[in-house]
Amino acid sequence: MTTSTGSADLRDQLRALPKVSLHDHLDGSLRPSTLVELAAKVGHELPVTDPEELAQRFAANAASGSLEKYLEAFAHTTAVMQTAENLRRVAREYVEDLAADGVIYAEVRWAPEQHQEQGLSLDEAVEAVQAGLNEGAEAVAAADGIIVVGQLISAMRQSDRADEIVELALRHRDKGVVGFDIAGPEAGFPPSKFAAAFTRLAEQMLPATVHAGEGDGLESVRDALVSGRAQRLGHGVRVAEDIRITTGEDSRSKTADEGEELIEVELGPVARWVRDRQIHLEVSPTSNVQTGAIAGFAAEGEEPALADHPFDMLYQLGFNVGVNTDNRLVSGVTLTGELALLAETFGYGLAELADFQANALEASFLGYEEREALAGVILEAWNA
Repeated sequence: MTTSTGSADLRDQLRALPKVSLHDHLDGSLRPSTLVELAAKVGHELPVTDPEELAQRFAANAASGSLEKYLEAFAHTTAVMQTAENLRRVAREYVEDLAADGVIYAEVRWAPEQHQEQGLSLDEAVEAVQAGLNEGAEAVAAADGIIVVGQLISAMRQSDRADEIVELALRHRDKGVVGFDIAGPEAGFPPSKFAAAFTRLAEQMLPATVHAGEGDGLESVRDALVSGRAQRLGHGVRVAEDIRITTGEDSRSKTADEGEELIEVELGPVARWVRDRQIHLEVSPTSNVQTGAIAGFAAEGEEPALADHPFDMLYQLGFNVGVNTDNRLVSGVTLTGELALLAETFGYGLAELADFQANALEASFLGYEEREALAGVILEAWNA
């Protein structure tokens, strides 16, 4: 398979192909126009009130290298997501926007505990989001489209409500909730702190993905696997810190051709476990650059760029990687755009980009029969 030439042509081609999104935060993916409208309605002050300028401000903050500026947007988005009506609208538009970008399966993560400032119960918040997701899916189906969306209920590490949020997820597991997640600051809040909650999930056989290897290093990944029993890793890119690569004549083997440099790769125990057991990495390329998750892979003294991302190394070494947006509004990205950037940066063709969709679908928390049905749709389109 080949890609069309030219960045715009590639994006048009990719937008029309069915895609899978596993790591996308609801409160980071509002329409700018909706945020402006709802902020005026609830009396929340925004830095600017023109939707285009607001989106540009958030994107500039995200690209500034300051995590504080990156996170500024969430104070505004969560402020307008405190009623059932607003949650329902945001969720409906979320589905419609994903479908417009060619996504046919998505898992949306969000933390209901952050949406109780105006009296909503946890269950009411989850029900409102599910109603919006259902309305969005129905609108897409009415336009002859296909999209399936499941909720991932996140507990915020710093608020110490994981046990309560696990029970919330379990109450709604047959009503749209497909899994559990923990989010928030990794450093100081390891999954081991919530071991009882993860044990409860395992006993009830509700799957979990864990943010790890983004804001903290290798021990964060290890603990997500051990204490969090994670089936997937949210970002997980710093697992690459457990990979040692040597090059040069000193490492030349007797079988190497003359003039050919031998590259030796040594995987540490955590990286080997993740690779050998095909633990899926929910990678968000642009966000990983913006939040500093890949700063350690850039040359000393240099600002990290997408070319420094270990994504391609992980893929070439056989890790199970997928591509995600993390926060579409905050980072100013789409899934189509992220795939195109990877293709342009690492020289991928459609065959590689199709691999990432297959990886994500196989790692999704859908049932086997549903995965098989969607796999047929994806494979047929990407192979056409």
